[in-house]
Amino acid sequence: MSDTVREDSLLTLHYRLATADDTELVSTFGARPATLQLGSGELAPVLERHLVGLPVGQRTVFLLDPDQAFGLHNPQLMQRFARNDLPNPGELRELALIEFKAPHGAAYTGLVRELTETEALVDFNHPLAGKAIRFEVDVIGIL
Repeated sequence: MSDTVREDSLLTLHYRLATADDTELVSTFGARPATLQLGSGELAPVLERHLVGLPVGQRTVFLLDPDQAFGLHNPQLMQRFARNDLPNPGELRELALIEFKAPHGAAYTGLVRELTETEALVDFNHPLAGKAIRFEVDVIGIL
């Protein structure tokens, strides 16, 4: 049993993700702790990397610039579509998520940023792209 987090550790921890201005996005503090298997995709890899090497029982706060967190906002990942080319065009709403299937079978999710009667502007950036992030963790145990 290790007392520091490794890349393949199974952890019990509390974590909190917030924007740099401390707008909370998700938190397990004050609730049941999370159990996560690192490397399995349960937590974003950019956040997992910060857990490696942390000791059990230490509460740590990481302040991450956008390029250290979910990347910079890329305007090339914003795309206009004819509304009729999208699924359920009559039911579309701003800030709705739409899933697209690529020819090779992969799925991509886009966020509707703008909507007119004929067009939709869809953003394929990560929702936290371009934002500085505060990532707070307390590793309770390594299983």
